[in-house]
Amino acid sequence: MKQGKHYFSMNRRKFNKLLMTSVLVGPFTLGSTTGDELIHRNERSSMTYGKLGRTNFMSSRLVFGCGAALVGGKGVRLLDRAFEAGINHYDVGSNIYYKGSEQSLAPFLKANRDNIWVTSKAPLSTKMVKPEDSITLEQAKGAAKLWTKLLNASLKDLQTDYIDAYYLMAVNNPALISNEEIYKAFINAKSAGKVGYFGLSTHKNAKKVLEAAIKTGWYDLAMIGITPAGWYDWTTKDLEKDTPTLIDLQPLLKQARGAGIGLIGMKAVRYLAPMKSLGKGDPSAFDKVYDDNFKASSLNPFQRAYVYVLEHGLDVVNADMQNFKHLEENITSAATSHIFFG
Repeated sequence: MKQGKHYFSMNRRKFNKLLMTSVLVGPFTLGSTTGDELIHRNERSSMTYGKLGRTNFMSSRLVFGCGAALVGGKGVRLLDRAFEAGINHYDVGSNIYYKGSEQSLAPFLKANRDNIWVTSKAPLSTKMVKPEDSITLEQAKGAAKLWTKLLNASLKDLQTDYIDAYYLMAVNNPALISNEEIYKAFINAKSAGKVGYFGLSTHKNAKKVLEAAIKTGWYDLAMIGITPAGWYDWTTKDLEKDTPTLIDLQPLLKQARGAGIGLIGMKAVRYLAPMKSLGKGDPSAFDKVYDDNFKASSLNPFQRAYVYVLEHGLDVVNADMQNFKHLEENITSAATSHIFFG
């Protein structure tokens, strides 16, 4: 996000100094276990990694959000630098929403197939369904059919026959989350060798959606709209009304992780962004939840938000990066977050 002159970024010398602790002991990892079952890809000392739930994938704590960044192909120029920095997790989305993004990612995926983890997602055909509505069998079958169709289209656009995980995109209805027709669509795709893991993304009614996902035991990954101050609502472009803070949400996040769900934070900084970028234009908005030491840290407000969510319940964070400046700032955040909350 564009920042005013009074915001400062950590320079490379300071970044390298902070990284020394990690470099001396090798790549820093969270939630890791020893054993051959862990999946390691493109791990480097310049990045930190966390195990994504039952997937056992050691993901870079910074996920490259390819959706908006690769629309029109502009962000393609950042992919090699991200890979060089140790980012091994790339998240994109169906062409029905992110026009051309999967096609733009395809050459990079082909060149690095064995060294990266790629996920995508597609919405369900239930736009008129409210978060509190029940789902009819006809609606569920229609949603499952569309999701399967879009999964197949994603594989074609990505020029691959397999994707590591495919999500239900922007789902806000718990009844959909626990619907067997929807889950059957995933199982059929997995049995056909098209996808490895099942996930959901949500940035509205996230608490109830996540609770439903935990109860089913079906979901391997959950990408949630969350900030240091609590839940983010993409519909209103605001914090959810009466949201608990991230600190107060710890029991729910711990329960999700205990159920084997890898947690990916998204929209962590959107609220801070300028109004022209659909934010509130107030980079100090989260300062109320930080202690004085953290507020005085050598991070800008956007980096601070990423560091905070990474150190308070999220396994990794998904960031939309469309220029080198933001990419480098976000690499710093993910690589050094553990230093600020040791």
